[in-house]
Amino acid sequence: MLMRTDPYRDFDRLAQQLLGTPAKPAGMPLTAFRDGQSFVLCLDLPGIDPASIDLDVERNVLTVRAQRRGGLPEGAQVLADERTLGTFTRQVFLGDALDTDRIEADYDQGVLTVQIPVTEKAKPRKIQITGRTRSGAPAAVRPPQEPQPTGVDSRREAINA
Repeated sequence: MLMRTDPYRDFDRLAQQLLGTPAKPAGMPLTAFRDGQSFVLCLDLPGIDPASIDLDVERNVLTVRAQRRGGLPEGAQVLADERTLGTFTRQVFLGDALDTDRIEADYDQGVLTVQIPVTEKAKPRKIQITGRTRSGAPAAVRPPQEPQPTGVDSRREAINA
């Protein structure tokens, strides 16, 4: 049988047992995407009590904090312990085009889903053009039409990047 060993694993485990803290920083995996007129974040927080989750936004920085507590009975002999305990923190920097006053969050089956709407100013809109002919008479100009959903406009993406 082939076994892979990590010579530092025992040191990490010893540090965790002696100091009571994880030797590696706790992670909070994240998926981010845009869905229509909202920006959506999905963060994996399995085994977290929903009451321990704290979500703050300040100056376009969204901070997520959560805590996972241990559940071993006193006197239990640990044979394997790969679950990370303690406080998890993740910060996400939000753009100015997001409406941080209307953030919504939901925690279901170990996944925290955060929806942040796009501001009205950032949504595409048509601008009415006015003009005059060379003689000074008002020109016939079409009224603006509502923007139609289309594919990605690479020029617009480059400007917003």
